[in-house]
Amino acid sequence: MSDKQEQADELAGSEQPFVQHLMELRDRLLYCVYGIAAAMALLAIWPGPSGLIDLIAVPIRAHMPPDVKLIAVGVFTPFFIPLKVLMMAGLLLALPWVLYQIWAFVAPGLYSHEKKFALPLIIFGSFLAYVGIAFVQFFVLDKMFAFIQGFTPESVNATPDIASYVESILSLYLAFGLAFQVPIVVMLLVRFELVTVEKLRSVRGYFVVGAFVVAAVVTPPDVISQLALAVPMCLLYEIGILGSRWFARVSRAPDSESESGQAKAD
Repeated sequence: MSDKQEQADELAGSEQPFVQHLMELRDRLLYCVYGIAAAMALLAIWPGPSGLIDLIAVPIRAHMPPDVKLIAVGVFTPFFIPLKVLMMAGLLLALPWVLYQIWAFVAPGLYSHEKKFALPLIIFGSFLAYVGIAFVQFFVLDKMFAFIQGFTPESVNATPDIASYVESILSLYLAFGLAFQVPIVVMLLVRFELVTVEKLRSVRGYFVVGAFVVAAVVTPPDVISQLALAVPMCLLYEIGILGSRWFARVSRAPDSESESGQAKAD
């Protein structure tokens, strides 16, 4: 049997019944829930829900008078908002574990050369998500609130509601965490031959326009946050183009490499 036949038959006989797939999916979802619950328990011990609220409130408190605090308008807001923040923080902390469970579920259906790049891709995606969220927390929010507070009249005492504040920054975390996945998407598009590197370069201008449109839709109506999202997306697009050709080469099947080498020799 040739190497090509062995490659084609690598997954032969590995099919599982549909019910067994559902059971495997159930187990992986339970593992995800257990991981998130464990992360929430750790965060509830330290720094605690109040500590998490204080942490995410640092950017806006830096631009408020020392004696002014965020307010809670709703009756149950002081309970539900810290719990919501704790759940989101637990999900972020357990994100690598959750992505690993996704990878473990689909791994039996992957060839060996695909498994080699799938797990590093998940780790890289988690890293980019963390970078995007950290970028929001330590740079975007500070600049955004400085810009917004600059328009507040001195006769107005700005006392934001904690519920609306948390909703706003969580949406920014999500937007930047997803936007920072641009290199992953670009490399996968090239890897699966849905688009070529040359095509990506030719539509660079359209992507720049699209990035600014997306930033205008998903961010607050201030130029600081819009630029803070659109500019990194454009830079990450270029990084994806630079890494896509290398990624397509190292993740190619062994028989494809031998055939391409033989074609060059001919």
